[in-house]
Amino acid sequence: MPGVTRLSVRNIRKSFGSHEVLKGISLDAEDGDVISLLGASGSGKSTFLRCINLLETATDGEIFVDGEQIRMVRKNGQSRPESQKQVDHIRSELGMVFQSFNLWSHMTILQNVIEGPVHVLKRPKAECIAEAEALLDKVGIADKRHAYPAHLSGGQQQRAAIARALAMKPKVMLFDEPTSALDPELVGEVLRVMRALAEEGMTMLVVTHEMSFARNVSNRVVFMRQGLVDSSGTPDDMFGSGASPAFRQFIGHFGGEQ
Repeated sequence: MPGVTRLSVRNIRKSFGSHEVLKGISLDAEDGDVISLLGASGSGKSTFLRCINLLETATDGEIFVDGEQIRMVRKNGQSRPESQKQVDHIRSELGMVFQSFNLWSHMTILQNVIEGPVHVLKRPKAECIAEAEALLDKVGIADKRHAYPAHLSGGQQQRAAIARALAMKPKVMLFDEPTSALDPELVGEVLRVMRALAEEGMTMLVVTHEMSFARNVSNRVVFMRQGLVDSSGTPDDMFGSGASPAFRQFIGHFGGEQ
């Protein structure tokens, strides 16, 4: 029996002026899918995630989140969302974790985590605090809940950012190179949290250069090249005999990390 489709993207295109970054990308993520998006710098991976989350507006194409289509209108030749209310709702269903953490520096870690549930979802504050403390415990930084972001390591900040995204109870988590800004010794602590989420059945799209994560945690690998999907498949296929020549060349740059 097929699973529930949490995210469906149809023929997404994105241009910045005359430069076409995404040239027609389609992708479906079912409940519990962990999809690693791989590709060289400039292949369009981060732009693709940002279009899904409406941080960038796709030039063309369709996006469905949990069956709901994001309604777009064309104005002065530009595509834009029809309803800001729908944008806010869709964003609450999509947890986004950025490369650079993006925590609010003037708030404690606990305040960062409860901000969305309290002010966007209008949930009772006491309930949100209890859930936030449980999430911070889950990502291993419960003891830092009253600290400010500047007093945390990069790995701790990124785990706080994951807890903040989870506090909104999203249908899909989007990770944009979540470990690329971290010192090598801190990468593992973030990947362990992400692996635990995958094991719990969280639907995840992960832009990453961590080949071991793509190979061992994902159930699907998508290789993007020059704004298109070059190839996709199971990790066994992609890292085995089914790899395209371009993907084989790409993973060759990572040496023994496969």
